[in-house]
Amino acid sequence: MRRTGKENLDDKDIQVILGTLLRTGVIISMAIVLIGGVIFLVHNKGAVTDYSVFKPEVSKFSSIVAIFKGVTGFQGDAIVQFGILMLIFTPIARIVFAIFSFLIERDYLYVLIGFIILAIITISLNGGIAH
Repeated sequence: MRRTGKENLDDKDIQVILGTLLRTGVIISMAIVLIGGVIFLVHNKGAVTDYSVFKPEVSKFSSIVAIFKGVTGFQGDAIVQFGILMLIFTPIARIVFAIFSFLIERDYLYVLIGFIILAIITISLNGGIAH
């Protein structure tokens, strides 16, 4: 069947775009983590780290701003953290794209559900109940 007039995205096109978005996000974040790991190993040249006691307050990249400063300073551990952030934000980008695709389809119930899911993720990333 031929389409006449304006071309619209159908469900299969949207699913292909969403799948490509997730696959690309995971591959890019994996490459960033790999590059950061290599840079970290090259800069530290075999330094041994003691992992017997975990001290989270010692972490120098505990905020997004600190991670970006470390990335601009070409620090390997900051680049690894940035890759992990990219991995975390990949499904969030998928949700945002799904909300826009539901808006295009005028499916407002799923738009509302998407915004609820996005709000839950945002609240949990910004502190949540555990903090």
